[in-house]
Formats: sequence, C-alpha cells, structure tokens
Amino acid sequence: MPTNIKCPSCGTEFPMEEAVSEEYKKELREQMLSYKKQKDDEFLKKERDFQVVIQNKDAEFAKKLQDEKSALQRTLEENLRKSISSDYENQLRLLQQSNKDNEEKLKLSRQKELEFLQKENELKNKEAELEISVQRKLQEERIKLSDEIRRIEEQKNATKESEHQLRVKELEKQLEDQKKLADEMRRKAEQGSMQLQGESQELLLEETLKMAFPFDEIAEVGKGVRGADCIQTVRNNFGQVCGKIIYESKRTENFGADWVEKLKTDMRSQGADVAVIVTKAFPKEMTQFGEKNGVWVCKFNEVKALAHVLRDGIIKIYGAGKSQENKGDKMHLLYDYLTSNEFSEQWKAIREGFMSMKQSIQRERDTMEKLWKAREKQLEKVLLNAAHVKGSIEGIAGQDSIDLNLIDDNSTSLLE
Repeated sequence: MPTNIKCPSCGTEFPMEEAVSEEYKKELREQMLSYKKQKDDEFLKKERDFQVVIQNKDAEFAKKLQDEKSALQRTLEENLRKSISSDYENQLRLLQQSNKDNEEKLKLSRQKELEFLQKENELKNKEAELEISVQRKLQEERIKLSDEIRRIEEQKNATKESEHQLRVKELEKQLEDQKKLADEMRRKAEQGSMQLQGESQELLLEETLKMAFPFDEIAEVGKGVRGADCIQTVRNNFGQVCGKIIYESKRTENFGADWVEKLKTDMRSQGADVAVIVTKAFPKEMTQFGEKNGVWVCKFNEVKALAHVLRDGIIKIYGAGKSQENKGDKMHLLYDYLTSNEFSEQWKAIREGFMSMKQSIQRERDTMEKLWKAREKQLEKVLLNAAHVKGSIEGIAGQDSIDLNLIDDNSTSLLE
C-alpha cells in the first residue's frame, strides 16, 4: 500500500513513491519555474497596469511588486527544500525497489521483444517467398500475354501490310485510269469501286507470284477471254514445264456460290492441274483456307505460302512421272553395264585395293601382338622379383609398416 505524504505549503497529499523519482524532482523544478514565470508575468502585468493608471506611483508599486515576488520565491524555495530533504531517504529506498521491479519488467519485455522479432522475421520470410511466387506467376502470365499480343500484332500487321499494298495498287490503278479517258473514268465511277478493287488485287497477285517464283511464267488472262485471272506455269530447276496453276482473284464481301464450278470449268479449258480462288470472304462452311470441291480457297496474305505448297507438289508429281518413263530401257542399260568388262575391271581394282589394305592391317596387328607378348613377359618377371622383395621386407618390418605394392587390385585384375 503506498504511503501518502502531505505538502506543508499547499496541504496536497501524494504518494511518497512518486516524490522520490527523478521525474518528480524534474516536475517540481518545472512547476517552480512555471510558477515563478507566472508570477513574473503577473507582476509585469500589474506593473504595466500601474504605469497606465497611476504614473506618479510607478516606482513605489514596482518596488512593492518586486518585494512580493521575492517573498513568494523565497517561500516556495524554502518549502520545496524542506519537503525534499525530509523525505529523501524514504524516496531513495522506494526508488531502488522500483528500479529492481523495472529491471525484471525490462528483462521480460526484452524476451517478448525477441520472440516478436523472431515471429516478424518468419513472417517476412514467408512474405518474401509469397512475393517471389507471385512475381514468378506474374512473369509467366506476362510472357504468355506478350506472346499472345505479339502474335495478334503480327497478324494485324500482316493484314495491314496486305491492305496497304492493295490500297497502293488501287491508287496506282486509279491514277492510270484517270490518265486514259474521262469517259472511262466516269463509267467506272458509276459502276462503283468493286471492279477497281478487284483489278488492283489482280495486279498485286501477279507481282507477288512473279517475285516469289522468278523462273515460272506468270501470265495474265485478258479481259473478255474465258478463263481465270492469272495462270502460273510451273518450271523445275532444269526449266522443264511441270504443270499449271490458275488463280481467280475476288475482293467482295460475300463468297459467290458459282465461283468454284466456274473455276473448275476454266481449269479444264486451260489444261491446268490446280485451281486457287484468292478471296476476302470465305464460304459459310469454311473459316480458314482449304479445299472446296477440288478448288483451293485462301486469303490474299495466304496465297504465297499455298502457292509454294502446290508448286512443290506439282514438281514432285512431274518428277515421279518422269522417273517411270523408259523404265524398261533403263533396266536393259543397267544389266548391260553390270555384265560388261568395264564394270568387272573396276570391281576387280576395288577388291585388290581392299585385300591389300586388309593384309597390311593384319601384318601390323601380328607385329604389335609379338611386341605386347614380349613386354608382358618382362612385366611378369619384374612383378615376381618385386613380390620376393616385398615378402622379405614384410617378414622383417611387419606388414603394416610400409606399402610396397607396385599395382593395385584393379590393375592386377586387368593384367590377368
């Protein structure tokens, strides 16, 4: 139970434990200074009031205020000195007890702080691992997303490039038509831009095929002539004509139902092997390039790759057909060559060279085996004498004193 003491000046009761602490001393000093400052402020205020109200009695009131301030200050200092000196020993003893309790509390607090720091480190480690895992997953998703975006952008760029080339061809064709006849221009303007777009795509298709296959013959079918828009005569590396591919260029919003049958008729009339429709719109049952009733259908940006595939197939079919020509004559020529004296002499020369090389290798092998056998006998002699010396030394000095083995167990097994 705390011991209460009473201030002799103001009569206030307070616990003796609080009075002995340094904080309390400091608080008393601060109170004393605050009280002194407060009195000073009051004195200054009274002094200013006295100067305003009664100027003639300024010196007398100032002296009186100064005396009152000094008296109050002395009284306060004397009371504080008596209170502190009378209770110092009890306060010191209680302070020591309080310090001891504080040390125990501090020790317990440090232990709890250590446990808290350990838990905090564990949480930070888990948080770091979680952050790494999240960042890894985010990186994987970013890579997937970037690949998808790159693929989409490439498709968009390819489409835009094709549209740009088509647009350039349209403008070139339009400019060329403007230079011809004003009447033709008005007639085309009345018919709309569909025919102009189709002609520009036809021109770009021809140029694309000519650049991709410079050795093939790319011919344009004239207007009013029955047939496709473009015919590609496929040639192999020897300049031989292997076949023909006809192309029909369409640039409309809807796929015509009679396009396929019409192009098949044109293919037969032109004697072509493959027919291709290059169109902007696919049939309803198709979502990408493919074959429809014997005719290939693709977009403009796919025609180059499709032409490579079809052309390669035509060349291979032509090569397979050529290899079957004159098959009987070739077999007779091959039989005559195999039974001729020329083939017999050449094969005899190959056999003589082979036998000579074989005999040379056998002689070298016999010589090396003789040399290896002589060295093996010498090695056995050395090992036998070394075993005698080893046995004599082990009999004198002991088996564990010195290691006289020339070879290990593995080497012995290999020699045997």
